[in-house]
Amino acid sequence: MRSNLTIFLILFIGLSTKSFGQDTLPNISVKKLGTKVVISWKNNYGATINTLNIQRSYDSTKMFTTIGSVLNPMNRDNGFVDSKPPAEKMYYRLFIAFADGSYKFTKSYKPTIDTVSIFTNYQEVTVTQPTGFTPSRYIYTGKENNVIINLPNAAVKKYTVKFFDANNKFLFEIKKIEDPYLTLEKVNFLHSGWFNFQLYEDDILLEKYQFYIGKDSRRSSSNNEQGR
Repeated sequence: MRSNLTIFLILFIGLSTKSFGQDTLPNISVKKLGTKVVISWKNNYGATINTLNIQRSYDSTKMFTTIGSVLNPMNRDNGFVDSKPPAEKMYYRLFIAFADGSYKFTKSYKPTIDTVSIFTNYQEVTVTQPTGFTPSRYIYTGKENNVIINLPNAAVKKYTVKFFDANNKFLFEIKKIEDPYLTLEKVNFLHSGWFNFQLYEDDILLEKYQFYIGKDSRRSSSNNEQGR
């Protein structure tokens, strides 16, 4: 089974408060540069941030999907370029996960016009999934090889997820999940291969299972999804 994976390698040149006017988290700056959209921010949270995912939607309040993740979320000045927005009017926000397991979303923003030149480069690669594996109904890899957390009753339940590598070495934890559908980028797991997880509901182990993140390949691919 194969799926498409797009890894965005963002190269920001000359990002500074004076020249680009970044807002400080949890506020972000969203600028339109030609056909591209640049999302930027200053980080005062420091090393407490584990994950920063960039999300977009046609609507300002719902149906957000993750389009990328920054490689170094702890950087003081940071940003992301959406090189191919699907429509003229899109909304953007950040998903921020902290070292203590808590998380938050920024407000949603519509791009404003800016003239600063930012450069971006991206690489399209494919991933081969293992055959004969039945994924979890709650946590699995999606069609872009991101890790999906699908918890329909999250708003009324108390969910916690702990992630481990193939040798059961603890990686990180997300506590008090209130959103029914979250996406974690592959880059947060640092390498390809098998990973284990433990899903708790009200501090009781609900599921202990695994998922697979494939090794990158430059060949063509189909669009099946592991899960669902």
